[in-house]
Amino acid sequence: MTPPRRLTDSGQTLPLYIWLTGILLFAAIAFFVFAQAASARNGAQSAADAAALAAAQDSRQELMAGLQGAIGKNDDWLKWLRGEGLQGTGASAAAERLAADNDSTVQGGAVPTTVNGFPGYQVEIETRYTVGKSIIPGTETRHARAEAVAVIEPRCIVPSDADPKKPVHLDCDGQSVDVDPAHFGSDDLPDASVLFSVHLAK
Repeated sequence: MTPPRRLTDSGQTLPLYIWLTGILLFAAIAFFVFAQAASARNGAQSAADAAALAAAQDSRQELMAGLQGAIGKNDDWLKWLRGEGLQGTGASAAAERLAADNDSTVQGGAVPTTVNGFPGYQVEIETRYTVGKSIIPGTETRHARAEAVAVIEPRCIVPSDADPKKPVHLDCDGQSVDVDPAHFGSDDLPDASVLFSVHLAK
């Protein structure tokens, strides 16, 4: 007489183990793909931020040059302190250099814009590198894109009754700056960062 077979769970456990292993493997691959995409996006945003700031900083130097050239020349030099007269001729080139340093290219140059009445630049970039190979088709040829806006904000309060032909006292975020057009030297002005703030738009 053949003894009865003992029932076990081993036959049922193996398929469950294989199924759970497959789910975990898929989750790990999905997480890796997501991390790849997130890394590319972060790199693109960093490149866009740097390019926009470079464009704004270049134009800040243009404002400083215009300001220095106007003081004492019977010109309304106060307009330069308000961010007026800006041409931005070197903004796109400056943005392109910083984008290249971050392995990216600028799309359409540095586009002049205004934020809360202040001059600035909007820059869109595309990475030269791709998201990379993954289980999702096409990612090996897909480039990340991002955009950023940087603003040049005057820091100095110009008195409403200020006369560009007479000495002017300026309050630049708590730092005093005195300008006498009749006795002006290029070294009389502080660093550009004292007169103008450059920052990313929120």
